[in-house]
Amino acid sequence: MPRRTRHSQHPSPGRRSKKAARPAAAGNPVFAQPTPSPDPTSFKDPVTDQRLREVKQVEAVPQPVASAAEPVLTLEQVYGSQGAAKMQAITVSGQIVFHCVGDTGSAKGPTTQNLVADKMVSDFDEANSADIPSFFYHLGDVVYYFGEATYYYDQFYEPYRNYPAPVIAIPGNHDGVVWPGDPAPSLSAFMANFCTAAPAPAPDAGGLVRTTMIEPAVYFTLEAPFVRILGLYSNVLEDPGVISSENGSYPTLDQRQIQFLTAALRRVSSDNFAGAVIIAVHHPPFTGGTDHGGSPAMLADIDRACVAAGVWPHAVFSGHAHNYQRYTRTVNGRTIPFLVAGCGGHSPLSRLRTTLRTPYPIDSELTLESYDDTDYGYMRVVVTADTLRIEFHPESDGGTTKTPDDVVTVTLATHAVS
Repeated sequence: MPRRTRHSQHPSPGRRSKKAARPAAAGNPVFAQPTPSPDPTSFKDPVTDQRLREVKQVEAVPQPVASAAEPVLTLEQVYGSQGAAKMQAITVSGQIVFHCVGDTGSAKGPTTQNLVADKMVSDFDEANSADIPSFFYHLGDVVYYFGEATYYYDQFYEPYRNYPAPVIAIPGNHDGVVWPGDPAPSLSAFMANFCTAAPAPAPDAGGLVRTTMIEPAVYFTLEAPFVRILGLYSNVLEDPGVISSENGSYPTLDQRQIQFLTAALRRVSSDNFAGAVIIAVHHPPFTGGTDHGGSPAMLADIDRACVAAGVWPHAVFSGHAHNYQRYTRTVNGRTIPFLVAGCGGHSPLSRLRTTLRTPYPIDSELTLESYDDTDYGYMRVVVTADTLRIEFHPESDGGTTKTPDDVVTVTLATHAVS
C-alpha cells in the first residue's frame, strides 16, 4: 500500500433563503453553519491510500456507555434544550420526516457527495413545517477508505456544513477499519464524533460548528415520535456482515447485539408501541449487486431475535452496496420491505447483475421490486400514526424536482405493503 499524505418544489441549494442554525448555549447541539457557503471543489486532505481489500478478522465491538441491554437515544435528547418543544411540534403535526442513506464518504473528491447533500438540504425549504426533515439517519461508511480522524473534515463535516439538523449514524465496515499499524483502535474516530457524553466542538470539524453526536453505543435504539430505529453494527469485513459470534465462528465477538435487538423488540411489545419499527444495519441481508453479496447468517441472527421477541420490523434499511435496491420479503406471515441505500455519494456506483429485472422473484419469499444503479440519491422517510412511507430521491432530478422515483408504503397496524 502506498504512503498516505407531495412535497413542494424548491429553489436550488445555491439560492436558499432559509435560516441556518446558529451557535447555541454551552452543552446544546449545533448543526449547520450560521451562513450557508458554496460547495468545496477539492479536498483539503486528499485520500492517497488504497482500498484495503483483504480484511479477514472482525473487530471487537466497543461496550455501550451504560450497561443496559438496550442502549437508547431519544430524539429529544439529541435536540438538547429545544428537544421537548421539537417533539411536541412533531407530535402535533401528525408525522415525522427524516433522511436515510449510507456510503456517503467520497474518497475521490467532494463532487458526488455534494450532489446528494445539496438536494437533501433543499428539503428544508418546505412551506409546510410538517414536511421538513427532523434528522438524517446515516447507514454507515461515513468515511473512506479507513475510519480515521483525518478524513472526517472532508468527507463529513464539510459536505453537511449546511445541513440544519442532527446526523445520527451507525458505523459501516470502512468506519471500523484502521490503517495497518495505526495505533488507534477500531471505531475510535467514529466514537469521537458520534458517541460523546454531551454535544461538544468536534475535534475533526476543522473549525466548522457542528457539534458531536451523543449516541450511547455503536448499536442502539433511536426513539422518536412515531418511529423506533434499531441500529446494529455489522463489523469490518467487506462481506458478510457479522453481528454475533455465529456459534463460535467469530470468537472476537459475543452475543450483545443479539441480546440488544431482542430486548429492543420485546420493549416494542411491552410498551404497546404502535409506531414504525425499523431495523438498520450497514451490510444488506440481500443484494443483487456485482460488488457485494448478502449476509444470510446475519439475517438468521436478526430472525432469531424477532422470533424470540414475537415482534417483526416494518422495514429493514441497509447500505454497503453502492446503489438503491428494494425487496419485499414474506416471513412469519408478514411482508417486509428490505431497502438498500448505499448511494449517498461514494464513487463509483455499483451496477446490479444484468440478469435482474423488476419485479424479479428470487424465491417464494423474496422479490426484488425496484432498483436504481445509475443515480446517487437518498431515502426520504415519512411516518405517521398509521403508515410508514419510504421514497427514493435521485440527485439527478436536480434540486428543484421532488418527485420520488420509487415509493413503498407500509400500513403499521397490518404490515400491509403497497
